This record gives sequence, C-alpha cells and structure tokens, in this order.
Amino acid sequence: MNAATVYEKDGFTYKLNGDFQIQFRQATGFDERAEVEYDDMELKNYVAYDLGNDLTAFGRLDVGYKKAAEGSQDASNLEEAYVGLKYGVASFSFGKQDFAGDEFGIEEAYEVETIDEDRFDGVETAGDDTIRVDIELENVYIAASHEMDAADQDGEYYDLFVATELAAAYQQSRAAGAAESADTWGVSASYDFGFMNLAADYSSTDEDDFETTQYNLAAVFAVAATTDVALGMGNKEEDDADDITEWYANVTYKFPAAKNVSVFAEIAQSDLEDASGDDADMGFLAGMRVKF
Repeated sequence: MNAATVYEKDGFTYKLNGDFQIQFRQATGFDERAEVEYDDMELKNYVAYDLGNDLTAFGRLDVGYKKAAEGSQDASNLEEAYVGLKYGVASFSFGKQDFAGDEFGIEEAYEVETIDEDRFDGVETAGDDTIRVDIELENVYIAASHEMDAADQDGEYYDLFVATELAAAYQQSRAAGAAESADTWGVSASYDFGFMNLAADYSSTDEDDFETTQYNLAAVFAVAATTDVALGMGNKEEDDADDITEWYANVTYKFPAAKNVSVFAEIAQSDLEDASGDDADMGFLAGMRVKF
C-alpha cells in the first residue's frame, strides 16, 4: 500500500495510509447468518524527522474502527502506537506494535474461520510493551522483537523472523501465569512460475509436551491484468484431537483506473464437525476495498 505524503518540508515528513474494507459474509460454521462485516477500517499516521548523518526519527499511530462499526462503541480504536530511530538499513522501535513473528505466513484467504492463519497467529502476534529491531539488507530481511512481561500481565514473548528466498520464524512465549514457556517455529517458501505463484508454510507450537501443527498451501493466478484468483487450504492438527482442514477460493478485481480500489468474492469450506457429527456449512463473502 502506498502512503499519501500529506506534508514534507525541512526534513519533516507526514504520511497517511487508509484501508477500508466492508463485506457481506456468512462465515463457515454451524447455523451462521449473513451479515455486513467490517474487516479493515484503518487510518495509519506516520511522521519522520531527518536528523542528519543518515539518522531518522519516526513515529506511527494507527487507529482502527472495525469494532466501533460493528457496535462496540466502547472498544479502543488504537492498533499501533510506537516511536523509533532508523540508521541506514537498521531501525529500532518501541511501543504498541506487531511482533516479528507476525511477518510469517503465506495464507491468501480474505477470512479463515475454523483454523488459525498459522501457529504464530494462534499464539500471539502483537503487544503493547514491545521492543523491535528491523534490518533490511539487499537480499535478507531480519526482524526481532521482545514483548516485556509488564505489570498488565500480558505475558512475555521473544520473536525472530528471517526472510530470503525462503522464510523462517521462531517465538518463545510465556503466557501470563504460565509455569513453562511455549516454543513456536515455522518455515515457508514461495516460487513465481510466471503464470502462477505457489507458496507453502509449516508451523508448530510445543507447549508442556502438547504439540499443535499447521500447514498452508496457496496458489495465486493472474488471469488478467486486473484479476487474480487464489486457491488455498490450511490444515491444523492438535495432539489428542481430530485435525481440521479449511479450503478457500477467491477472486479479486482491481479497477484499471485505480488499482487501490478492488472488489472481491470468496467461498470457503471446512471439514469441522459439531458434537452430533454434522459437517460445517460452506461460508461465502463478497465485498469492496478502498485503500491508499
């Protein structure tokens, strides 16, 4: 997403991103009803000062209105709030922000319902006491983060993410009040065949000798200059439980005159069963996205 530069003068830059997505959706599951759902309703503010000698000070303040749009007027709108310094290829930031492990994953669905996006999403991917370092080299991207075990008792998390042609991530986490830590790791790969981009990931969480694993496969086809079709599946397996597989297919059309305006549709199905053995109902959605 390309930010709009609102103001730039004397070494000061202010940029604004927006991402507005609303969809008609009936979730995959049991006795679900169609509704209007608000996915991304975000405004992202970015400010930076050029301090000279290749040093930049920056700050980001992101607010989201999804919960408020769905009726939770008392819900906090704040999604990210952090400041930092960048020198050359490296940046250091602290505040409320995503963990390094949030960078992991290849899933291409608009919505998943009966499984997680990946094991990092199944544990935790953001915090409000987070210190993070990002290094962007020519062929390697590295991110590391630490969520401190602060007084609010959200838990403590260490994350590392490395991406080249392949990607790998690791998280050590200790939830608030937990006696032992959990280890989550994942690897992913993708390849562009020209007519199709094919990607896969595998991730696992080991906590108190209880293991949860998940893999995802996704293929994206550019059927026209304006239209992409994605097909994918994810499988989640827990010890002493049946595994769950969710499939999806979606199509996205971007308007030629404005590629940041798109419409989309998706269907999804899961092999999840309820207590009586009935299969989950197919889910579907259609919507529109406007971003800048």
